[in-house]
Amino acid sequence: MTHTIPRTMTAIEIRSPGPPEVLQAVQRPVPAPAPGEVLVKVAAAGVNRPDLLQRTGNYAPPPGASDIPGLEVAGEVLAVGDGVAWPAPGERVCALLAGGGYAQYAAVPAVQCLPVPAGLSVEEAAALPETFFTVWLNVFERGRLTGGETLLVHGGSSGIGTTAIMLARAFGARVIATAGTAAKCAACRELGAEVAINYREADFVAATLAATGGRGADVILDMVGGGYLARNAAAAALEGRIALIATQGGTQAELDLRVLMMKRLTISACTLRPQTVPFKGRLAAQLREKVWPLFAQHPLKPPIHARFPLAEAARAHALMESGAHIGKIVLSA
Repeated sequence: MTHTIPRTMTAIEIRSPGPPEVLQAVQRPVPAPAPGEVLVKVAAAGVNRPDLLQRTGNYAPPPGASDIPGLEVAGEVLAVGDGVAWPAPGERVCALLAGGGYAQYAAVPAVQCLPVPAGLSVEEAAALPETFFTVWLNVFERGRLTGGETLLVHGGSSGIGTTAIMLARAFGARVIATAGTAAKCAACRELGAEVAINYREADFVAATLAATGGRGADVILDMVGGGYLARNAAAAALEGRIALIATQGGTQAELDLRVLMMKRLTISACTLRPQTVPFKGRLAAQLREKVWPLFAQHPLKPPIHARFPLAEAARAHALMESGAHIGKIVLSA
């Protein structure tokens, strides 16, 4: 089917830093794919916490990236720039972006695209890239999680957390998760966490050590930071790896370095959005080779808590800020 590409599109703009209400629908030119890029007709876009940080003025887009929020989309490729071998026009893809996802069309580096997995809806596919790229990079590549090891996931009911639980289980690891309510803990267990700790009611360090016979967790995925750093070190096993990906609990921490030395711990910290296109392309290739085949054998569907029309992006942000969601929030374009 031939699609006519319009000159303008509806996109969500951040009018000025502030609350969700600063998000507004505007008309923007449809981007043209540059060499190495493809133009995707967006069917759905994932909502992620970095979008909220950008909206409040605390996470600027990388140089050259669109000022439109949105780091992941899924849809149909309509046009390709010079030098693109895959995907071809007509392919259904999901893709990681540095910005521009909250729109009806998005220009995306071709190497950051992945095929929509069989059996997944386009909305489910839109909920994959940001979390799958992040978890693969930090838990498996930098954290070196292997089958038989134990992963401790903080924020287990979040988009990142639910992805980490599903992927760790698919690769044969044991999972312990923390969450803030009984319902969220139950959701973590349903996804495959062997132990779910309500951090409002129990000390996750003591609970992790008890669940592992005093050994501790081999890999800890932390998006809290702050005072969790020292507690993570206490909950880690010998040769443990702590992967820090966000600082929702604060940017400052005090740590007894003797614990790191005695346990021979590794602390790894990383952000994904500012990385280069070749860096992200390498991750996409690894996901396609090592993770995408798992969709045929494991229940890797991302849990989607809510869907909103693109024009109601402010409501989606308000929901995410409330912390009431379990899994992902998606905008339908």
